[in-house]
Amino acid sequence: MLRLKEIKSFHTEKRWAFPLAITSIVSLFLLATCFNMGLLPPLYKLNSYFPIFNSRISPNQSTTPHFAEDKFKSPPVSSSLPSTPRFAYLISGSKGDLNKLWRTLRALYHPWNHYVLHLDLESEPNERIELASRVEKDPMFAEIGNVYVIKKANMVTYRGPTMVSNTLHACAILLKRNQDWDWFINLSASDYPLVTQDDLLSVFRGIKRDWNFVEHTGQLGWKEDQRAMPLMIDPGLYENKKSDIFWVQPNRPLPTAFKLFTGSAWMVLSRPFVEYCIWGWDNLPRTMLMYYTNFVSSPEGYFQTVICNVPEFIPTVINHDMHFISWDNPPKQHPHVLNTNDTSNMLNSGAAFARKFDQDTLVLDTIDNELLNRTNGSFTPGGWCKGEPNCSKVGKVTRVKPGPGAKRLKRLINKLIKSAKNGNQCR
Repeated sequence: MLRLKEIKSFHTEKRWAFPLAITSIVSLFLLATCFNMGLLPPLYKLNSYFPIFNSRISPNQSTTPHFAEDKFKSPPVSSSLPSTPRFAYLISGSKGDLNKLWRTLRALYHPWNHYVLHLDLESEPNERIELASRVEKDPMFAEIGNVYVIKKANMVTYRGPTMVSNTLHACAILLKRNQDWDWFINLSASDYPLVTQDDLLSVFRGIKRDWNFVEHTGQLGWKEDQRAMPLMIDPGLYENKKSDIFWVQPNRPLPTAFKLFTGSAWMVLSRPFVEYCIWGWDNLPRTMLMYYTNFVSSPEGYFQTVICNVPEFIPTVINHDMHFISWDNPPKQHPHVLNTNDTSNMLNSGAAFARKFDQDTLVLDTIDNELLNRTNGSFTPGGWCKGEPNCSKVGKVTRVKPGPGAKRLKRLINKLIKSAKNGNQCR
């Protein structure tokens, strides 16, 4: 039993316990208010004075929240980067394009670069098997190992989104296989170079490696009503044979969350931008891909719209596709087929590539003989070439011997860079 003295003590404690609890609550409330109003230093500063606050915080743990969408700075360009840049090519074709693609590949080949080849699902299986066999049996390709054939063919329809999907597929392959290239170039079997690879390498060696050559405009004109607003379905997304797109209703309004751009389906993209398109840090590339699924001729708008809606990349855009192409006005679905009458215009353009060519035409022979110094189906000669016959062996792969084509290309690129630096981008 409790004694009388202990009972009195118990009641005394009970009397002051309640006021103490109320005082503690009020004090905590005032302390929190001071923190919120900035009257007291934040908790992380108090930690330096009162170590007790650090008892549950790791010394290496940041108190700043990390958001998934936060942008990060790319690591500085290493001084150990080779002075000679590298190109990564996609060369694509369709039914009947095997020999055209092979000729274009040999005209473009350089052991310093990387090449992905694709014959689409419309091409005959024996064509795709023959392409893989030629690459496997070629002594140069077997030795260097920089030419890859896409084994599982994709369906590619130019008016639908499948060409964009195929291009992104090639980009992903190149990013996975190689960590050392600087620019991605997409070409078709109907394209052909107007300069040697040594010309191209020497000119691009003198420019920043974040430039993107993307022909574009924000003035859609007739494309606004005929391409942006109508909704279409491309059967190439779910069938294994090509068929034309079909239209669905209703039309859609122009987007307000981003601005549309249009231009050429052919481009030279920097590695940082290609990585952004594949990884899509802020999800814009995937959103654009879904939007352009129902857009007519999406290869002429997808990359333009992505790059021109990202502030970090806008200053890197050069409004040119590095091609000479002869179009109708307004342009039709396909450009004119080039011939020898277009030779002077091709040279005066200063462009690195031209399209569209038929197979084994006289104009290609002229380009081989007069611009590329290429004979009898051989590789285009360059500083890397050794052996007898010429270019049968590889010497120093970074040794380049630019020719007249480099001067034409350099004049064009210097002019384009000057225009880009004046802010004439994404308008």
